[in-house]
Amino acid sequence: MSLEGLTPGQLVLSRLLLGAAVLLVIAAIRKVGLPRSGVVWAHVAAAALFGNVIPFLLLSYGEKTTGAGIAGVLVGGTPLLTLTIATAVLPAERATPRKAIGLVIGFLGVVLVIGPWSESLGSTGGRLACLGAALSYATGFVYVRKYLSPLGLAPLAAAGSQLVAAAALQAVVTPFLAWHTPHFTGRVAGSIIVLGLLSTGLAYVLYFRLIGDVGATTASAVNYVVPVAAVIISVAALGEPVTWNLVAGGVVVLAGMAWAENRVGQLRTTPADPAPKPASAPAPAATRAPAVEESR
Repeated sequence: MSLEGLTPGQLVLSRLLLGAAVLLVIAAIRKVGLPRSGVVWAHVAAAALFGNVIPFLLLSYGEKTTGAGIAGVLVGGTPLLTLTIATAVLPAERATPRKAIGLVIGFLGVVLVIGPWSESLGSTGGRLACLGAALSYATGFVYVRKYLSPLGLAPLAAAGSQLVAAAALQAVVTPFLAWHTPHFTGRVAGSIIVLGLLSTGLAYVLYFRLIGDVGATTASAVNYVVPVAAVIISVAALGEPVTWNLVAGGVVVLAGMAWAENRVGQLRTTPADPAPKPASAPAPAATRAPAVEESR
C-alpha cells in the first residue's frame, strides 16, 4: 500500500525514521543511554545494514512485482536460513542430523513457495528479492550473535542504536535510488504510520518485553506466526490469491524448522503449569542469546 505513493527508498527511510523515533522516546523516558564507543557503533551499523536497510529495501522492491502474502511466507523462512549460516560460521552451533534433515525439508519448502514454474504469485525476480531479504535478516542475526551479544548492551539500547544507524545509512543512499515526488493519500500515509510506528518501533519494544517474560527461545517462536499472518492479511486487505504451492510450501518450511529446532519435543517436555522456583534459586540462562533483529 505504501508503494502506491512512495519509491522503495522513500518508504524504507520513512519507516526507519518513525521506528527510531519511537525507540528514542522510550529510551529517554526510561533513561537508557545509547552506546558511546566507536567500535560498538561500527558493529551496530553492520547489524543495521543486514538487519534493516538491505532487507527492507529488498522487500520493498520485491513487493512491487509479487504479493504481500508470499513475501511473508518467504520471510518466515528466516530462522531456517539463520540456522544454516550459524551452523557454518559459529563454532557453538554444531551441525546435527536433526538440523540437517530439517534444513533439507525447509529448503524444499522454499522451492515450493518460489514456484518458478508459476507466475500467478508475481514475478520470479520479486520472489527472489523477498528471499534475499530473509537471507539478509539471517546474516544479521548471526552477526549480532557473534559480535554484538558479547558486548552486553541493554536490549533497548541495542535496538534503539540499531534503528538510528539504519536510518542514517538509508538517508545516505536514498538520494541515489529511484526517486519521484511522494504522493500522499490517506491509504499511503496510514500504511507508513503502521509500518514505522507499529511494525518497526513498537514491534521491537513488544519483542524484548516478550524475551523478558518467557525467554529468548520461546520468544523466537514468533517467527512461525509471520507466514500465517501475512497470508491472512494479504487476502483480507488486498484480495491476493492463495495458491496450492504457497500453502504447501509454507507448511513444509515451518515443518522443517520445527523439526530442526525440535519444537515438538520442547512442547511435549514443557510442563503446562510449572511449579514456582524458590526465591533464592538462580534464574535459568536463556538457551539462545536474544538477537536485536529477531523482532520481525
